[in-house]
This record gives sequence, structure tokens and C-alpha cells, in this order.
Amino acid sequence: MSIVTKVSRRDFLKAGAGLTLAVSIPSVFANNKLKAGGPGLAGSAVEAGNFAPNAFVTIGSDNTVTVISKHLEMGQGVYTGLATLVAEELDADWSTVKVEGAGASTKHYNNLFWGAQGTGGSTAIANSFEQMRTAGATARAMLVNAAAAQWKVPAREITVSNSVVSHAKSNRKATFGELAEAASEQTVPGEVNLKDPKDFKLIGKTAPRKDSTAKTNGTAMFTQDMKLPGMLVAVVAHPPKFGGTVKNVDDKAARAIAGVSDVVTIPSGVAVLATNYWTAKKGRDALNIEWDLSTAYKGSSEQIAVDYTKLLGKRGTVVRQDGDTESQFARSERTFESDYHFPFLAHASMEPLNCLIKLDRDSAEVWNGEQMQTADQAAVAGVLGLDPEKVKLNMLYAGGSFGRRANPQADYLVETAHIVKAIGGKAPVKLVWSREDDMKGGYYRPVYAHRLRAALGKNGLPVAWENRIVGQSIAKGSPFEGFLVKDGVDATSVEGSSNLPYQIPNMLVDLHTTNEQVRVPIQWWRAVGSTHTAYATEVFVDELAVQAKQDPVKYRATLLTRHPRHAGVLKLVAEKAGWNKPLAPAGDGAKRGRGIAVHESFNSFVAQVVEVTVQKDRNFKVDRVVCAVDCGVVVNPDVVKAQMEGGIGFALAAALTGEITLKDGEVQQSNYHDYPVLRINEMPKVEVHMVQSGEKPTGVGEPGVPPLAPALANALFNATGKRIRKLPIGEQLKA
Repeated sequence: MSIVTKVSRRDFLKAGAGLTLAVSIPSVFANNKLKAGGPGLAGSAVEAGNFAPNAFVTIGSDNTVTVISKHLEMGQGVYTGLATLVAEELDADWSTVKVEGAGASTKHYNNLFWGAQGTGGSTAIANSFEQMRTAGATARAMLVNAAAAQWKVPAREITVSNSVVSHAKSNRKATFGELAEAASEQTVPGEVNLKDPKDFKLIGKTAPRKDSTAKTNGTAMFTQDMKLPGMLVAVVAHPPKFGGTVKNVDDKAARAIAGVSDVVTIPSGVAVLATNYWTAKKGRDALNIEWDLSTAYKGSSEQIAVDYTKLLGKRGTVVRQDGDTESQFARSERTFESDYHFPFLAHASMEPLNCLIKLDRDSAEVWNGEQMQTADQAAVAGVLGLDPEKVKLNMLYAGGSFGRRANPQADYLVETAHIVKAIGGKAPVKLVWSREDDMKGGYYRPVYAHRLRAALGKNGLPVAWENRIVGQSIAKGSPFEGFLVKDGVDATSVEGSSNLPYQIPNMLVDLHTTNEQVRVPIQWWRAVGSTHTAYATEVFVDELAVQAKQDPVKYRATLLTRHPRHAGVLKLVAEKAGWNKPLAPAGDGAKRGRGIAVHESFNSFVAQVVEVTVQKDRNFKVDRVVCAVDCGVVVNPDVVKAQMEGGIGFALAAALTGEITLKDGEVQQSNYHDYPVLRINEMPKVEVHMVQSGEKPTGVGEPGVPPLAPALANALFNATGKRIRKLPIGEQLKA
């Protein structure tokens, strides 16, 4: 069975000797021819004259298939995934396929789930699955029609394989490149057939990544690699406390350093510009700045914890209410309560924040690991006094992000724009943040606190469940507030708790949003709300299983009979981990432990089993993590595996040592020495198992993160009998 997809009717753009195709679902673009070289273009396809600003596919006379990615490649494998979707339906030779990043264009490159262009929320493949397949299928149809017209044969008799179009009866063949120009004269069909999954040749198979070669031979372009003639590098001195402002600046020492060209005050601090980074940094460090801290935030992590704990004792805004929890607690003889606390977390990407902007009289051009095109383009345009379409964004590779480059305030792009504006656009400006700037610069995963209560029935299963949550709202005050905050509840604060899948007849979830109490800049961090809700709920349900003297896997399975996909990954991971088999003894007085957790985030279902060895001195090692994931149709198994492995390593670092602390309003951490990321010798053995599914694909960039920490905590309890209710784990096991 094939899938029929309606495609917007458009003419092909005849550009050079190539075929360019644009497809948008569900938008309708009626017969709108566009000139190559216009706004929003990207990469070498533009230079070759083969690219239109709304194109997803370009086929050159050299037989190269260029896929234009509307999503940022930041290590998650999206270039490979999107190219796979196109190449599958196009029947292209994978070795001839390359990928380039799209420019900014809400008309042509919107994230179909958001109504704006951007990458995040593990949506890239999910929102592009049919769109990119349709682009490939439509291009294929046009190549076939071109061949049929040239050879005067029925199109139904023509086959396509590995970028070659063939007609067996007449023994004729032609490559994509040979047919590209003729195909560009064809009319785009109103509908095309998409392949039946049984006919997939690339989807579901492991194919080499499209970004690997460039990243290993040094040709991949990150922002730090970009250089323009006459370019200046900027380094900014930021206030030591959030909310501080510049009062006075003595820049004599900075200007005396050879190579320093300018010192300018901007809203976020004082920028020093020089011919290179190290000179700019020396200039920045030589500044003598008097800061106005009268309205700055001066709180501490300890005080935040005290304030949040007080709020845990008060009813918040009700998020979910099933049945009557109060009456159940009043009559129950077995009730349990636990509090869980979570710190600020930095994103700590390998590539710190950076951006390059060239300002002309009536336009600007930006080079950046660009994650949120629509919002960033508007923000830069606002600073520079330009119409958004006059700001061209060039999307380069990003060395990680984990949410940081998707900043709702476009903070570091706006900072760059203020600097280039302050010098009148006399030179292109590349802003570079040091690791210390990045670590202390704000926009962290917020602090959160949870209180969970449960009442158990005679069978040991919960008859009532309450989950109180306290924390800042990420979406409030951002461009996303309109669709993420409803009735005062930020969906990102409660996701994972408000949709808890366990069958509990009486349930209450409520929320205290603390935006007014804490003014530390925060934003999403890989897996967002599930980073704390999964831990609180999965450690607590484990506590209940122990109280009920039941096996943690069976206990969960009993509560998940109405949620087969949760139950499916739970069953699979238990089987693959050998849950019912005893762990091998550790010897020398050490103890082994095993823990489990299951969680849904971004419409993907992940369960993990963690195995640990705890020594007599309470030092411990994570030996093994077994992961089961149900993400619908698997586009590339190797990419899914890599994202689960990477998410596990990322989550493990946060669980063990991740913590940003404040003292008198100042961040105490500065670099990897006091905010450690996971080292290779700390990485456990990881096994990833995928549920075979015909469901539409869902995200894998983030869902591997949430289950790791609770499964680890449950494993440590299994080994030692000690519950960890506060992250990071640090030295708590020894206390």
C-alpha cells in the first residue's frame, strides 16, 4: 500500500542546469517562481545557481543531490535523518547526497509543529517525516516524467534505483544529472505516492552520517571557523550579579593594549573589540568597571531551597485532579511522603556561545550555529532597526546546544548586534564567549522541588497520589508563553508529572511558579521538565514498590496496563537486562545493585536499567546501562543508538556532579574543573534496544536523558538501602 500525499502545485525553477524542488505541507504555495540568490539562501547550492529559497531538494547536472535542512545539525544527526527521508523516496544513490543548512524563512522552512522556524523539542524528524519524503517522491516523479517524455514511453514502465532512471523494454537509462534540466520543465504533480514501509531501502537501515567526514577532516564550518576580511573579535565583561548594570568604565589600560580597536558599552555589559580573541580577552580583563548592583539579584542557592521547601507545604495551582485524594489519605493506614530537590544546571556545550554579524547600510548577515531562526532574525532586526527579511541568517554547525542556543531572548545574538551597531558597522564582529562566560552567563535549567504523597491500598498499589511542584517558568515572558502557559501553568514545568501514565484512581498535581522569587535567567535544558519530573516520580514509585514488598518491574507493569507503549519498553528493557537473574557478585566487600525507570517525553518511550557496584568506602561505579526505546519508525538505527548513548552520558554527568550554585547572587562555578562533564573512563557499558514500530517517528535527541538518574538512584538504593532524594548525588552516599 502506498501513501498518497497532496503536494502544493509549483513550477520548478530552472536554475543553471539543475532541478530544484520546493514542497511544503500543509502550506499552499501556488505557482510562485522565485529567483536564485534571494533572501534565505544557503551554501554552495546557491553559488552554483541551483538553489531557490524555498527548496528542499536540488539536483545538479553533476548528479549531486543536495538536501536543504531547515533544522540545525548540532551533533544529533538531523542532517543524516532528513537526507535519508528524501533519498528514500527519490531512490537516490546515498553517496551522491549532501546536505546544506537553510537560511531563515518562515514561509518556506517552518517547523510544522510550531508555526515558526527552529530546532528543538526533539521535533526535527517528527515534523519533517512526510514533508521531506514528499519532496523526494515529487522530485522522483518529475524525473520519471521527464524521461518518459524524452523516450516517448509510459511513465509507469520506468523504474528508478541509485540515481539512475531506467526503461527496461527499450534498454534506456539516464542519471539524475542527465535528466535534471528536462525535469525542471515539468509541472509539479498534485499528489504523489509515498512508499509502503516494506519497500524501504534506507529508512530503518544504518547509513553513514552526512556530517562525519567534514567533522573528522576539519572542513566542517562552525562559527569559530568563520573569518571575514577586516573582522573584529569581541569579548564582553558582564556584571558579576544578574541584573547589574554599568555605572562607570575606565578603559585606558584596555585601549593601551596593541590590537584593541574599540571599547563600547552595551546593555549587557562592556565589549572590547580587537583583531583576535586573545587580545580582546586581555583588553576585557584590563577594564576597570564600576558596577551598579543596587537592583541585582543577591540571593543564594541555600535560600532558594528554604523558600521552595516552604512552598511545598502549601496548595498550588491545580494542574490535574482525578477523584478525591483528600478522602483517600484521611482513611488510609499506609501513607508515604518524600521530597526531591533539583539544582540549577548549565548546558556546558563543548562549543561556547559565539556569533558573527556583518552590518551594511540597509541589511545584515549573521553566521551562527542557528537554532531558532524566526525569533533570532526578528531580535537581531529589532536591535539594528531593520526589517526581519533584511537580516540573512547562515546556519552553520553547532558544537552542541542542549537547549542553550534556542534562547527565547536570542541573548548572545542580540549582544553581537548591539556591538556591531555600536561601532557603526565599520567591521564585521565575531562575539566569542569563553567557557567561564558561558558557565556564569545565566540561562540555566531551573531549580525545582517536588513533594510526593501516596496512599496504598491493601494490595500495595497506590489509591491516591499527590505531586506538588515548585519552580520557575521557562516560557513566561518569552515568545512561547502564548501556547506553553495556560491558566497560569507552564506546560514545561509539569510535563512528566501531569501526564503520569500509572493507573491511580485519585490523583492531584499542583504547581507553584516562582518567577517573582528568583530572578536568575533560565531556559530549557535537554529534556526540559522531564529532567526533574521523571526523577521524582520514578524514584517515588520505586519507594512505593519497596513499601509494598513487590518487584519494581512487576509493580510498574501492573500500573501500566492501559499504556502499552510504556509497558512495552519496560518489558523489553527488563528482558534484555536479565532483570530476573541475580547480578554477579562484586567481591571484596563491594555490593552490586540494579534499578529501573520508565518515562515518556516528546512522545517517545524509554526505559532504562542501571547496574552499579558500590565499594566498602561507598565510592561507586556505574557498570552498565540497558536502554529500550520506542520512537515509532526508526529512520536510522545508528543515530537512535548514538542519541540514547549520548543522552545517557549527558544525564549521568548531571546526576553525579551537575550543579550551579549561587552565593550572594554570584555563580560559583566557572569551568569543567568545578562543573564536570562525564569523562570517557566514567562512561558505562551501554546497550540500546529499539521497539519495532509502525507508528510515525518521534524524537530521540532528548528522551534518553530523563530515565537515567532515577534508574541510577534506584540501583544505589538496591545496593545500599540509601535513598537519594536530592541531585546531584555527589558524596551523599557516604553521608
